Amino acid sequence: MSVYDDLNMVQRSVEDLRRSLGRLEQQLGGGLEVRRARLDADHLRESVALLREAAATQGSAPRPDLVTISDAPYDLSLWTDADDEGLGARDRHAP
Repeated sequence: MSVYDDLNMVQRSVEDLRRSLGRLEQQLGGGLEVRRARLDADHLRESVALLREAAATQGSAPRPDLVTISDAPYDLSLWTDADDEGLGARDRHAP
């Protein structure tokens, strides 16, 4: 799935939640709990809108050039004075 498919699915879910809360509000009245849940659903709706904007700007940002790394082995002379991690230098002993 692409990011836009996921965003569409989330937006549909949030809209379904808001519709369900509207039905509950009709059945239960506009008590504190229902108003609080509706406010949370509104915040989710706004957050999804912000995610859409972020995805749109991220998609338009230029991608960095890819760097190809050769599979050829490195020159062993690069490692002559390197320490083995956790083991120390080859010519010394642990205290």
